[in-house]
Amino acid sequence: MIEFESPANASAEFRLALDSLRSATVREELLLEQIDAPSKLATHAIAFSANVDADTNDVASDAGTGRFVLLWEPTEPEAWNSRFRVICFAKSPLETNIGADEQISDVAWAWLTEALANRSASNTAAAGTATRIISSGYGSLSGQSDHAELEIRASWSPTSTDAASHLEAWQDLVCIMSGFPNLPAGVTAIGLNQNR
Repeated sequence: MIEFESPANASAEFRLALDSLRSATVREELLLEQIDAPSKLATHAIAFSANVDADTNDVASDAGTGRFVLLWEPTEPEAWNSRFRVICFAKSPLETNIGADEQISDVAWAWLTEALANRSASNTAAAGTATRIISSGYGSLSGQSDHAELEIRASWSPTSTDAASHLEAWQDLVCIMSGFPNLPAGVTAIGLNQNR
């Protein structure tokens, strides 16, 4: 069960979504915590951050991170097609040769849509960007080797108060981008090296 503080004076519908969030499973690869939600985007909002737990996963400390925000607005904004909207962000380092592949952006978007489908996170009005960043050091940083990152910024509208499935799908995305296998809860990969 996820522990978090509920926004004051939440509507009945938003409270149902919060109850659902409390029942969400947290992936063992991640450290999940509540963060301050944006106050001007909607009447009610709750937000979480996730970072790959380097201490328990034997991965680089800068591997995988993300943010998840659930918004609720009683007037159902036209672009949302719902009173709910999820806004999320996920980022992970990549091997430079993978980051150079133009198709990795398409693959990243497919990871998100598959994660939502696998968690039965019913949604509409999905939108987003997938960005590949390849960095080279110059001057006093010229000794650094080239490195790459993959970043997804996305939003979609849940079609019910089952917010847990959306939070779980976003966690799956952060983990997939960080090189972890996308396995059902309780299933352990055999013989896979998760070092990055």
